[in-house]
Order: sequence, then structure tokens, then C-alpha cells
Amino acid sequence: MLEKLSKEALAESVNTTFRVVTEGAPPMEVVLVEFKPGKSIPTQEQFALIFRAPLEAPAQQGMFRMEHDAIGEFDLFLVPVRKDQQGLYYEAVFNRLID
Repeated sequence: MLEKLSKEALAESVNTTFRVVTEGAPPMEVVLVEFKPGKSIPTQEQFALIFRAPLEAPAQQGMFRMEHDAIGEFDLFLVPVRKDQQGLYYEAVFNRLID
């Protein structure tokens, strides 16, 4: 499934809904609101994702099981970065080697 978790697939998923699945709680829907390209080189890619969650979402960082209709299931480390009237925002940062 990680082959579907490409930079391109994530960039194309802006403004789509992901489900965050945690044990003992109903799935929480979050929207990928921003794809932030980073400084990539031929052997390494960098980018970040910003997700908007409901206002009542827990403001905690950690590994979360994510589900998306097109991409599938994967784990992602999310960090809360801000809150406004529309929701709580989490960021996921990617810095990975390219084969």
C-alpha cells in the first residue's frame, strides 16, 4: 500500500476526506487542505500535508491510522499546528529517500 502513498497521489488528494481511525473511538473525518512542496533533490523528496479536523479533535501528536478511498490505509505521524474557527489543523512532514 505504501506505493500508493506517493507525493503525486497525495498532491492530487487536496480537498478530499480522509478518515482517522483510533481504538475505542469512532473514525474522525479530516480534510487534506494543503500540500506544501519542499526542497527535493533527485535522491530525496520533501513535502508537508495540512489536514483540517473538527474543532473537538484531540490536540495531540502521534501515529494515526489513516484511510482514504483512493489511496487506501496507512499510518501517519500527525502534529497539531493551529486552531481556528473552522477546525484543528494537523501537519504531516515527509522527508524520504527516493530509490
